[in-house]
Amino acid sequence: MKNIKRALLKLSGGALAGKNGNTFDFEKLDGVAKQIIEIAETGIQLGIVLGGGNIWRGRSSGDMDRTQADNMGMLATTINSLALQDALERQGKAAAVVSSIEIPKIADSFNKRRAEELFAQGKIVILAGGTGNPFFSTDTAAVLRALEIDADIILMAKDIDAVYNKDPRKYPDAVRLPRMTYSEIYEKQLQVVDMTSAVLCMEHDLDTFVFGLSEDNNMLKALNGEDIGTYITK
Repeated sequence: MKNIKRALLKLSGGALAGKNGNTFDFEKLDGVAKQIIEIAETGIQLGIVLGGGNIWRGRSSGDMDRTQADNMGMLATTINSLALQDALERQGKAAAVVSSIEIPKIADSFNKRRAEELFAQGKIVILAGGTGNPFFSTDTAAVLRALEIDADIILMAKDIDAVYNKDPRKYPDAVRLPRMTYSEIYEKQLQVVDMTSAVLCMEHDLDTFVFGLSEDNNMLKALNGEDIGTYITK
């Protein structure tokens, strides 16, 4: 893996969720924070985008107006961002939440200059609120923010530990794909990242590394180039 000075970590809301439908598993949350701190201690600057699916999934909101549902989803990502900030700070690592939606009593508004100031202060920067617009996923938000903060790579933590040729939860003979291209995702309509995100990454030559959070130190292993996960390039 190429030399990385700054990375954008994308975490699903499920990375923080407990079993039996619990919104948060605080032991799991603390474990994720510990892994993040291990990366930060290598000197890599980290921006983080979280999903909100453990709290709210706008796309499964029945007859609700889509814009309203997505607005609720953006608030859900903010709740997760604040929870992660708390977990990081309880373990001694400074973190700041910046938001694409205006919530001045809770977080600064996101802009590139503010993010750079926070990185210069040695803080992990948590980028809340999705894109700030309905109809866009947090995968798209991750790519947009990665481009804005000049990240060298997107680290995408998933419930499944890599991209496979078929669903490993259904097929025991599924084969991990160690490398692939965004064109393959687009052509095969693979559910790795949404199509908007894949096209943006391809256009801007931004690599993504997909890996799982099920094992300790997987984030660090991914950065050290160990043969886990799936590396996606142009």
